[in-house]
Amino acid sequence: MYQLKKQSTVTLIERLCEELDREGVLYCQWKGHWKQQRWASGEGDIDLLVDSVDGDRFVSILCRVGFKQAMPPVERQIPGTSHYYGLDSEVDKFIHLHVHHQIIFGHHATMTYHLPLERPLLASSRPGKFFRTPAPEFELILFVISAIVRYSIYAATIRKERAWSLAERQNLEYLNSLADAAKTRQALERYLPLVEPTFFESCLRSLQRQCSHWTRLKLKWQLHSRLKAHLRRAQFIDFLLRLKYWVINRICRRVRRGSRNYLTSGGKLIALVGGDGAGKSTAVTALYEWLSRSFCTTTIHLGKPSPSVCTIVVAIARRVALLFGKLFDLVRPLSTANRRRFTLHDYLLLLRSVCIARDRYCLYKRARRLATNGTLVICDRYPTPQIESMDGPNISRLIPPGHMNRISAFLQETEASYYRQIMPADVMIVLKVRPEIAVQRKTDEDADYVRARSLEVWKLDLSQTAHVLDAGRAKTDVLDDLKNLVWSEL
Repeated sequence: MYQLKKQSTVTLIERLCEELDREGVLYCQWKGHWKQQRWASGEGDIDLLVDSVDGDRFVSILCRVGFKQAMPPVERQIPGTSHYYGLDSEVDKFIHLHVHHQIIFGHHATMTYHLPLERPLLASSRPGKFFRTPAPEFELILFVISAIVRYSIYAATIRKERAWSLAERQNLEYLNSLADAAKTRQALERYLPLVEPTFFESCLRSLQRQCSHWTRLKLKWQLHSRLKAHLRRAQFIDFLLRLKYWVINRICRRVRRGSRNYLTSGGKLIALVGGDGAGKSTAVTALYEWLSRSFCTTTIHLGKPSPSVCTIVVAIARRVALLFGKLFDLVRPLSTANRRRFTLHDYLLLLRSVCIARDRYCLYKRARRLATNGTLVICDRYPTPQIESMDGPNISRLIPPGHMNRISAFLQETEASYYRQIMPADVMIVLKVRPEIAVQRKTDEDADYVRARSLEVWKLDLSQTAHVLDAGRAKTDVLDDLKNLVWSEL
């Protein structure tokens, strides 16, 4: 049975910091280091500025510690930035590293400006409680400039939002208490002469006290005029991109939920297999809720595919044939049929099995397509050749070999051909539970039926082709091991 050693969030972060210091990587947490409780518990992200020369060593350390790289949607991708996620087993969340090689800021959708202050910012860094932190003077300068740039008169007047959130005001007070006014003035004059100290003080005062919308908007325009040379793109193009992001974001909120990030290693087809009472549905739901917070994820139930038009037509025809068969006493169990005495209802029953196999195959194609394009697809009741009683070829069980005729043999081969095209999943996980426990859990179905299906899976040895988990333990223990296992395979 599979088990993984868990490590706490602090251990994960401390190990990363130790590796970075030992390798001598030039980096710092250039903003947000004062919100330790927030990012240490998996809320929000950790913004790290890394010297581009040390980029390769930094990535190798992240991989060694257990972080995986992810990509945001195309419209959110920014040159010089990357995203990494590490699993935090203690709080059941991901630690998100937002890695920067350039200081880029502005609207969260387009990040309008780039200031070439990376070298002085990194040179001023010093050891912190966890990560290295820059001199407070540099951090105060960047925070004030970024806050003024992000000011939106639309949000403040039309949507009635506060100009600066409580967290931003607390951050400003924290940085202002640490920064030395004389050193801040010197840093501006030496590294950022386009922002005069007097203008910077005006921006700082507008954040510290109540100020009219017009004054703040005027400061934003003046700051934009000073930073024109550092725009990432033309202002009109930036406006169109923000509008595009707003439209796409509104549509995605209505059409789909969850994150739109993709792991750079690609999507995966994750199949959960087990008998009745093994907790497959519970595990699928838990995995989806856990992964969809950070990555593009979906679930697919291959045991109950949506019926196609052909399946619906055959099902209706079978019911009609069954009705008329009862009237004329022509319906018999298939187990007693011989090759000369098949009825229309019999053939429709076999054809229905073929249609269900085709529906499962079409759903499998859709799942494969999603996984190929980066989505994490979690499958319930994935067809497995070794498990004969569930979600597999059905005709061979309905008709004994000696009772086949040409038509039934053709339908059997057609059904089997669909299942042969369903290849093994990328990550196959078998949830095993003792039949007695399964019967106790699945009280809404016949006990003998549940016991037989669970016993088949319990006796199978799938350790060579799948990961096997003991699902008879406590729910929290099973889900913890399941999440660690899935994360190790992504």
